[in-house]
Amino acid sequence: MENMEISNQFNNIYAGKKVLLTGHTGFKGAWLALWLEQLGAEIIGYALDPPTSPNLFTLLNIKLTDYRHNLLEKETLKSVVEKHQPDIVFHLAAQPLVRTSYTEPEDTFLSNAIGTMNLLEACRTLNKKVSIVCITTDKVYHNNEWVYGYREVDALGGYDPYSASKACAEIIINSYRKSFFNPEKDGVVQLASARAGNVIGGGDWAAYRIVPDFIQALAGNQKLIIRSPRSVRPWQHVLEPLSGYLYLGMKLLQGEKQCCDAWNFGPDDENIVDVKTLVEKALTFWPGGSYEIQEDKNAPHEAGLLKLDCSKAKHVLKWFPVLDFTQTMALTVDWYRDYNSNSSDIRSRTLADLNVYTNTAKNRQANWIS
Repeated sequence: MENMEISNQFNNIYAGKKVLLTGHTGFKGAWLALWLEQLGAEIIGYALDPPTSPNLFTLLNIKLTDYRHNLLEKETLKSVVEKHQPDIVFHLAAQPLVRTSYTEPEDTFLSNAIGTMNLLEACRTLNKKVSIVCITTDKVYHNNEWVYGYREVDALGGYDPYSASKACAEIIINSYRKSFFNPEKDGVVQLASARAGNVIGGGDWAAYRIVPDFIQALAGNQKLIIRSPRSVRPWQHVLEPLSGYLYLGMKLLQGEKQCCDAWNFGPDDENIVDVKTLVEKALTFWPGGSYEIQEDKNAPHEAGLLKLDCSKAKHVLKWFPVLDFTQTMALTVDWYRDYNSNSSDIRSRTLADLNVYTNTAKNRQANWIS
């Protein structure tokens, strides 16, 4: 199922490039590592062990140099950066769960804020041009529960420790961009940040996420319990923001200084739906399941409504999402159905989704398709 056409995407810019990918053992990191492998990149992964069992990273058997360390191990991180001299860095490593941040706030702030600073400090030691794309979240914004999307210039904030830690990371990134990596001065380091919506797709088994909970209930012939049915999120297939990260990385590698900034990568409005609608759509692709609403009034606070305005990415980068809500749910649920039926090799199955996505992007004439 390997697709040679994939290697020609993004102007073939990743072929032979040394790519440092933090968080490669996580859900999004594994998908990005697979895509980078197909693009011909030399991948250096830096992360903790996979957070779940099963996990997508282990199932995919990706060719890369694999380091298992914490971002707080400053000297180790610095030595890896100095040894491999990356051309580009994609920084995804983080404590990614809102609920976990309530029980582990210190670890969350250390991982997400100080870990980001440690990475940027390590990259300051390089005596060569390097591009850095730091991934944060749509939750970095001070959430007023607006019905319209947040823009990159809107105020940062964060009610819960996870959101606040990611807002801290954005402030650190902006400080380093101005203080040390100013594109208007030497331009040696090109630094950008990317804020994505709620990602779904095959291979996520994380706790406190609606799709993994849904799949676990279906696989066990159990009723899914929905505790926040009216929470509205910008749902998108994991490959949507990854195409944005890779496209942004391409622009940085090409020296486009105006791209050293913060960017939103989210879905179109039709993908911004509540949890109940998401579950009911999923059931159309895996019939036979059921759910029950049991709202938990004592649950830790999470945003009720969250939307992103991606006008900047659409007009400046010429990036746009390519999947509608039905396609997003079909790819996601079908992946898990195949996994649970043991009907296909998971690496081949995952590559098939990548091919479907890139072919859809080609049909929609996405700019990153060469």
